[in-house]
Amino acid sequence: MTREHHYEAHLIWTGATQGPTSSYEAYSRDYRAEVEGKPPIEGSSDPGFRGDPDRHNPEDLLVLSLSACHMLSYLHLCASAGIEVVAYEDQARGTMAIKDRKMRFVDVLLEPRVTIARGDLEKAIALHEEAHAQCFIASSVNFPVRHQPTVEQA
Repeated sequence: MTREHHYEAHLIWTGATQGPTSSYEAYSRDYRAEVEGKPPIEGSSDPGFRGDPDRHNPEDLLVLSLSACHMLSYLHLCASAGIEVVAYEDQARGTMAIKDRKMRFVDVLLEPRVTIARGDLEKAIALHEEAHAQCFIASSVNFPVRHQPTVEQA
């Protein structure tokens, strides 16, 4: 049985109100991303590409998506294995560089810090590998997504 999941987003270039793309320096990179029934995301390009540093950029959102996907996969696996997670946070870092003559992501490192109240500590550590394998977003990118978890007992 094949299952499909579909997603839709509406993107509006809000920077158009500040003028047209008359030159690379002249136009605003601001946008609003909308998904029906959810709060909008005010975005821009990275400041290195003349964007607004106070807004989310696509690079931030990609790293965040990988981190959130890993966490959600991990929490599911822990719940199924009888491991009670009471705290989870991650400091995710992505690196972009020129590769094959194109600027692209070349690596993302996830550093989840997990606290468990009950369950097998070794199993809790090992489940990060399975969470990585199950993460839909990590399976969809063409660069390494590494993880260096820390798990401790409460």
